[in-house]
Amino acid sequence: MRYPARVRTAGVVTAVGLGVVLALLLTSLLARPMWNRLIERVIFQPSPGVDIHPGQVGLEGEEVFLTTEDGVRIHAFHLPSPGATRAILFLHGNAGNASHRLPNAAELVRLGAHVLLLDYRGYGRSEGTPSEAGVFADARAGLAHLLEERGVPERRVVLFGRSLGGAVAVDLAQDRKLAGVILESTFTSAADVARGAFGPVGALVRGRFESDVKIARVRAPLLFFHGDRDEIIPFELGRRLYERAPEPKSFETLRGAGHNDTTLVGGRPYFARIGRFLDEVAPEPGPR
Repeated sequence: MRYPARVRTAGVVTAVGLGVVLALLLTSLLARPMWNRLIERVIFQPSPGVDIHPGQVGLEGEEVFLTTEDGVRIHAFHLPSPGATRAILFLHGNAGNASHRLPNAAELVRLGAHVLLLDYRGYGRSEGTPSEAGVFADARAGLAHLLEERGVPERRVVLFGRSLGGAVAVDLAQDRKLAGVILESTFTSAADVARGAFGPVGALVRGRFESDVKIARVRAPLLFFHGDRDEIIPFELGRRLYERAPEPKSFETLRGAGHNDTTLVGGRPYFARIGRFLDEVAPEPGPR
């Protein structure tokens, strides 16, 4: 799908963010908490509210509100697939809100999986302010909702993490008995992304979103997608994360795809590949 302009123009680090990062570099007397807040304003680019509703993309669904372990009320869409016994927890990228991903989620529902599409804190209708620790807690709340409220066994849950959401998915998947993990257009670490864009400035985000360190503890089968023309997250970073990942794993190159047009460029073969992965890791009993 094509995201709204405000989503298409934002990556993990945006052009607007460059000015903020350079300001950080020049204001070396700032207290560390202030540095952290400014860096997080670069990384997270939320938009409020709901811009698309499930019915507009042919979905039955409901809006639900979850409470995280630190007491933040967050918003999500629960999108059922009749007869399905497996579920996908969809963890979106750093910009926009969950409703922008509803067209993508509709295709996943049609593959025979319930989908929980989460708004991180500070996004959409969720309360709070986003932070690295915060979005990790939000993802845990989403998984808990599927397990405890929807009754989906952990071995029937697949995580789908896109861009920044890939780092959230890797964090959540550590040492869990999940059915599988799909990582799309994601990266090794925030520092590697920043270093590639701005050289030494990458040191300012060292220690953040370190998927390259965590991925060794992922026990579920992994499916990677990355566009070979990704202008936000270099293809090499996605490939490097794949190389660090344990087996079983598979990497799919989306030829001609950038960062925000993977579904459009990938088309039906892209969704067919996801469907095969779901059937491999969480097969449904009998024909669908």
